[in-house]
Amino acid sequence: MTELGRRERKKLQTRQSIADAALELFMARGFDDVGVKEIADRADVSVTTLFKHFPSKEALLFDEDEEMESALVDAVRNRQGRSIPQALKEHFAGMAAGHADHPLFQPFIELVESTPSLRAYQRTMWIRHETALARAIAEEIGAPPDDVRCAGLARFALESRDVIFGRQDREQAAEALFGLLEHGWSADQQA
Repeated sequence: MTELGRRERKKLQTRQSIADAALELFMARGFDDVGVKEIADRADVSVTTLFKHFPSKEALLFDEDEEMESALVDAVRNRQGRSIPQALKEHFAGMAAGHADHPLFQPFIELVESTPSLRAYQRTMWIRHETALARAIAEEIGAPPDDVRCAGLARFALESRDVIFGRQDREQAAEALFGLLEHGWSADQQA
């Protein structure tokens, strides 16, 4: 891994400072009651600088978009003999478990769920990963990049996140949903 230069470190620190300020203000007062200028002032940057790092006010809360996509693709590519649905299930279950222990996890979920613009942004952001995930699945099974099965598995896997995170027992929910993706639905299963 290459070491970051001073300029790159400064950019990352500024970005993190802005994200931290936004999260703190949003959690204290709600998304709609905080202005971008107030966030910039709290982070000690200009509004122009804020928008150089984040394209929208909603993006301030979802600053790990690239890392999430990379982790999804890595889960498929580095599955070590497991099936793709199994590897994705373990990734989602791990995500749910890792976040659940964070003290801001539940308040963050409540903030997003109670703010229509944040719910819409989160959904759009999450589904954007579908193409990269479908491509990784296709590469792994030797299918064409536009294979409908790979696109379907990617879509279903990504859509399952909301169902999993909306359940009390997230691990059990991940097991059930990805079991369905792995084995399919049979007519003898109860509705």
